[in-house]
Amino acid sequence: MTRHARNCTAGAVYTYHEKKKDAEASGYGTQNRRVGKDSIKDFDCCCLTLQPCANPVITSDGYLFDKEAIIQYIISKKNEISRKLKEFEKQKRKEEAELEELAEAERRSKLNDFLKIEKNIVSNQSNASKERKNDSPSVSNMTEGRDKNLPSFWIPSKTPEVKIKKLEKPDKTVYCPMTNKPLRLKDLIDVKFTLVKDPDDKKSLIIKDNRYMCAVTHDILSNAVPCAVIRTTGDVVTMECVEKIIKKDWIHPLTGEKLTERDIIPMQRGGTGYAHTNERLEGKYERPVLQA
Repeated sequence: MTRHARNCTAGAVYTYHEKKKDAEASGYGTQNRRVGKDSIKDFDCCCLTLQPCANPVITSDGYLFDKEAIIQYIISKKNEISRKLKEFEKQKRKEEAELEELAEAERRSKLNDFLKIEKNIVSNQSNASKERKNDSPSVSNMTEGRDKNLPSFWIPSKTPEVKIKKLEKPDKTVYCPMTNKPLRLKDLIDVKFTLVKDPDDKKSLIIKDNRYMCAVTHDILSNAVPCAVIRTTGDVVTMECVEKIIKKDWIHPLTGEKLTERDIIPMQRGGTGYAHTNERLEGKYERPVLQA
């Protein structure tokens, strides 16, 4: 524990600065730390696997995925939706069966009341008292359908304190893991990276620092270089190429076809560690709270 201010060990006030200093020294409290370049994925890596893409595809919002990873994600989400839908339908059928049972019980009760009224008047008091005894409700929890709702103290979901949760009908739409917008497989666009042609570099593609270049200007692509994908062909170009070459006449430099502004998809960069190129570069690590 630190001293309360300089040359003062008898102070009654435990200041915020002292508490913060003690928390850092003892390992308590929430620690905020700025993430560096090594903690951020590269521009050509999948947003799910964080590995270089073998078959890259991109969404209309500019998020890059490996085709195999995003297909597995969509399939898993559809399986989850199918499972939830089956549970919802099972609950719906159960509710319908309970309503039918209640209607049948009400019909039976009305019929019994009608038969009692139609019976002859009981002649002696003993028979009347016997009928009154028979009409008294049973206290047993195994009669009148109560055995179906018995609590199970050894099953957490069936204890008396548990409230029955009503399932809602699940949404059948698959959402993007990055933007939470509807995601469809047919909306994904195949991306075509242009490899850097260096005959002297014998390294593997994964460990190369300079893997890809702009399809038009042949500038090296990296997290520090803003890039875009041309929707019609999937070629990756720099934003400088888009501003200086493509936007002059809106013609594809490689194929000569007409382009529109919708055909330019800016790629979401992984990050460089600098604040002006990224958002949410600070990570939080929550630790036990130091009580004063």
